[in-house]
Amino acid sequence: MSLFKYFQFQLGRRFVIAVPFFWLLLFFALPFLILLRISVTDMGNGVDPFAPLFESAPSSLKILLKPQNYISIFSDGQSDITLYLQAYLTSLKYAFLTTFFCLIFGYPFAYFLARAKPTIRPALLMLVMLPFWTSFLLRVYAWKGILADQGIINNALLALGIIHQPLIMLYTDVSMLIGMTYVYIPFMILPLYANLVKMDMRLLEAAHDLGASAWSAFWLVTVPLSRGGIVAGSMLVFIPCIGEFVIPSLLGGAENLMIGRVVWDEMFSSNNWPRAAALSVVMIVLILLPLALYYRYSNASQDESRV
Repeated sequence: MSLFKYFQFQLGRRFVIAVPFFWLLLFFALPFLILLRISVTDMGNGVDPFAPLFESAPSSLKILLKPQNYISIFSDGQSDITLYLQAYLTSLKYAFLTTFFCLIFGYPFAYFLARAKPTIRPALLMLVMLPFWTSFLLRVYAWKGILADQGIINNALLALGIIHQPLIMLYTDVSMLIGMTYVYIPFMILPLYANLVKMDMRLLEAAHDLGASAWSAFWLVTVPLSRGGIVAGSMLVFIPCIGEFVIPSLLGGAENLMIGRVVWDEMFSSNNWPRAAALSVVMIVLILLPLALYYRYSNASQDESRV
């Protein structure tokens, strides 16, 4: 390789790396730093992310930061648990439950999809991705019509004589979990399908030859080999569920106060931008923790596969 081609190769390599790096810097790191700056801003001085952090005087240096926005999240001096901490715990609870239900209902479909004939797989994949072609709000509003007191389910049950008065399904935990599971289940199915479709079927044949039953072969061979898809799908579902705002607002009750709604109220109802920014920063930290665990698991799995 000539010297010119070597420098050309190095330049192209650095350019390919620099483009996504610049994208992340511009659209993630910079907005996050602005959000972090607003979270420690004193509202009395206005919300200016580019305001100075220090104010110098002839004999002193004053720090213009207000950490009380973070302190009030975890302690208000009146109760053991604050409204904000309760919202975080509620968000984590519903995120875990949604991830669990997506895994329970999504794994069988992904397994069936991976074992289906290659000729019908595109049609089945189309069924998974078809909801993305419809407006997100429209799909959530459709569930309001299905679960309402005079909705499709209650009218059908009343017509069949199974019930004598409408069931209260809307604005409950059940309605919110149904909506969140329905919206996020494709994010569980697709990684699982991508993992299961590449599995070596000879391993299952070997397990059967060694006397394993169908269930034993599935539990001891298929499930361990699909752990990567389970972890990836769980992260894709769990992370957006923590900050979900639309579904709890439209399908959840007043007691289902999740952190996304609290941030919205602080930002637009209370007009307290520093408090809303502080809540968002803490939420980002909560999201980064499972991401760090996922990447650590991925790196460990890759190291084991190389060995």
